[in-house]
Amino acid sequence: MTLQDFQVSDRDLSDAALGQYLESTAIAVDTETMGLLPQRDRLCLVQLCNLEGKVTVIRIAKGQTEAPNLKKLFEAANVVKVFHFARFDIATLRANLGIQVSPVFCTKIASKLARTYTNRHGLKDVVQELEKVELDKSSQSSDWGNAVSLSEAQLSYAANDVRYLLSVQQKLTEMLKREERWKIAQECFEFLPTIVSLDLLQFKDLFEH
Repeated sequence: MTLQDFQVSDRDLSDAALGQYLESTAIAVDTETMGLLPQRDRLCLVQLCNLEGKVTVIRIAKGQTEAPNLKKLFEAANVVKVFHFARFDIATLRANLGIQVSPVFCTKIASKLARTYTNRHGLKDVVQELEKVELDKSSQSSDWGNAVSLSEAQLSYAANDVRYLLSVQQKLTEMLKREERWKIAQECFEFLPTIVSLDLLQFKDLFEH
């Protein structure tokens, strides 16, 4: 992949790109951060891809607290936001940019409900089985904070994390419906914002004895 295959924006989505993404029934979304604690580790990148394969990588500045066009898109009721492990990304977007993401589809939850013949539910494993593509995850643990000098390998990694999600979503939806688990999957997706609220309040094992 070359850098010409997708668009890189700073701080927010452009008005023109927002209009294009709002026309989609679903978009794939991922984030890159400085770590795994939304309250501590800042958001560095937001990646988007629509059904036509338009990929946009938005670089979020240190100290940035809002992105109005991303907020409009992520809170638009007519566009399903598809994540892999939505719980983390939704928490990150809420903690850093004050965005209440909805509606949501999580391919990790869908995989765990549909692919009960395996315990391998990472994005690389799901994409490899369903799309016959092997993702390069070598840039997964890297410094995303220096947005000005992100390498082509990092940007390629960021783009590929959303490039296959919508196709994966469609295949997992078919499996869930076939196995009569679609309704419970939808209920899980609808409950995610509540789980995120509990995570950000640092409640753990709330439903345990």
